[in-house]
Amino acid sequence: MPTDRHRIVLFDLFGVIARHQRPGALEKMAAHCHTSADAFTTAYWKHRPPYDAGRHTASAYWTDVLNSLSLPVDPGTTEELRLTDIDSWSRVDDRMVTYVRDLRDRARVALLSNIPADHADAFLAAQPWLHDLDHMAFSGKIGAAKPDPAAFQHCIVALRAAPADFLFVDDREENVRAAQAVGMNGHVFQSQDDLAAAVDAWL
Repeated sequence: MPTDRHRIVLFDLFGVIARHQRPGALEKMAAHCHTSADAFTTAYWKHRPPYDAGRHTASAYWTDVLNSLSLPVDPGTTEELRLTDIDSWSRVDDRMVTYVRDLRDRARVALLSNIPADHADAFLAAQPWLHDLDHMAFSGKIGAAKPDPAAFQHCIVALRAAPADFLFVDDREENVRAAQAVGMNGHVFQSQDDLAAAVDAWL
């Protein structure tokens, strides 16, 4: 099939190409801190947005989490939690990776992911195929996280394209709606087969 360099398929990462957080990871981190899984999970997500958006460093994030749990903060604990957290988000769907790589024969392919900067660095090191994409936008590096319109505008500017040139693929409907609000086309990811059909129809 011919390549349409004007068309851009913009992918979310987790829940589409990569898998969601490893089951049991939050319980493992909670046990390391000798606190309940429920309390740890609440603190983990409560302080996550500025970390995802690049406004807090990993050290600041984990300090906030531990302080909110009234737990002592020390470099050894924060680094252990940071590394466990990165590992918990490290899995990919190999079938989707193949699909995304093959899609580059037909269109430009880019990535827009909510992911802290240090997580992004680890992911890039472990998944070198990402460097073959036409653009990678990681929230922790661009200073904006979905569904903030600024995250989508970053991709529009970086790829020198019009919003209508994009098909944005995400497993979260709120993010797809946000992309559509800036003029992109959108697809809520449920399965690779549904996605392939939507991409074929769009291209």
